[in-house]
Amino acid sequence: MPLKSNIVPEKTKQYCENVSYENQVETWLLKDGWQVFKPHVDHGAKTDVLISDGNLYYRIQVKSVDTCEETVVVVPQWSETDDIDYIIYFSKRAPWGYITPKFGGKRKLKHHEHIRFHQESTNFIKAFNKA
Repeated sequence: MPLKSNIVPEKTKQYCENVSYENQVETWLLKDGWQVFKPHVDHGAKTDVLISDGNLYYRIQVKSVDTCEETVVVVPQWSETDDIDYIIYFSKRAPWGYITPKFGGKRKLKHHEHIRFHQESTNFIKAFNKA
C-alpha cells in the first residue's frame, strides 16, 4: 500500500480538490460523447472546461460549496461581460450539485433555474441534458 511521506500544504490540498471537481465534470462529459478541452491557464479567463458537440462550444465554470445546505446563497465570481455558459456547483459535504446558467447577483443555489444532480455520472448527464 503506497504511503504519503510528506505533508501536503493546505493551499495545495485545496487546489487539488478544486481540480478534482473539474476532472470529474470532464470525465462525465467525455463519457457522454462531448469533445472536452481544458485551458492550460485559467487565471482571469473564467473557463475551467470547454466542451463542443462539433458545431457549438460551451464554456463552463466549476465551483464547490463547503456546505450541505442547498439554500446557501452563492455570489457570482464573474461579470456580465464574461463569456460563461454554465456554472456547475459541487457540494463538498453532501452528494449533490447544481448546474446553472450564468446569472448576475446573489441567489440561492436551490433556485428554479438551477438543475440539481447527484454526484454520479448518469444523474449528472440527465441534469446536464436539461440545462
